[in-house]
Amino acid sequence: MTTPATTPAPAPARPGVPGVRAVHHVAFTVPDLDEAVAFFTGVLGAETAYRTGPVADPDPHGDWMRRQLGVHPRSTAHIAMLRLGPTLNLELFEYSGPDRRRRMPGNSDWGGHHLALWTDDFDASVRRLTAVPGVRMLGEPQQVNEGPIRGTRWVYLATPWGLHLELVHAPDGLPYEQHTAVRLFRPAAPPEEAPA
Repeated sequence: MTTPATTPAPAPARPGVPGVRAVHHVAFTVPDLDEAVAFFTGVLGAETAYRTGPVADPDPHGDWMRRQLGVHPRSTAHIAMLRLGPTLNLELFEYSGPDRRRRMPGNSDWGGHHLALWTDDFDASVRRLTAVPGVRMLGEPQQVNEGPIRGTRWVYLATPWGLHLELVHAPDGLPYEQHTAVRLFRPAAPPEEAPA
C-alpha cells in the first residue's frame, strides 16, 4: 500500500510589496543644483554619478510633467545623482516652474524632512560642519539619557540653502535591541590605521 504524497504547505506570505528589498535612493529638491552638488561633494565627500537635464515635456501644451512627476506642466528639472557613503544614492532636483514654492517645509509640516548622517567622530564632525560658511547648528548637541536609544548623540544643522541635516552617533548595544531582533543599519567600524 502506498501513501499519497503530501505537498508542503506554502510559507506564509511576508507583508510588503513583492520584490522590494531596499531603498534605491533618497531625493531632495534644492534651489540651486550647482550649490547643492558642491556642498555634498566638497563638504560631505559624496561622489557625482551623473547629471542630466533639462527634463521637460517637449509638447508646449502637454501634461507629461504633471502626470509623471506631479509638478506644473511647464516645469523643467535638472538632476544630479550622487553616491554618499557606502549605502546612500542621493538624487538632487532643481526645478523651474510657475507654481513652485520657494520655501523649505518646516520639520512639523507635511513633507517636512531631514537627512541624518552617521558619524564615527561626533565632535570632529560638528566642528567641521559648523566651520563651513552658511551652515548653522540648530540648538546644541544632545545626548539621549533614557529610553530605547539611550547613549545616542545627535544635533540638527541647516545647509546654506536650508536643508536640515542631523549628525548621529550611537554606542553599541542600544537598549531597544534587548526587546527585538530588528537592528537599525549602522556602518561597520572603519579599519584601524597602521601606526606611522
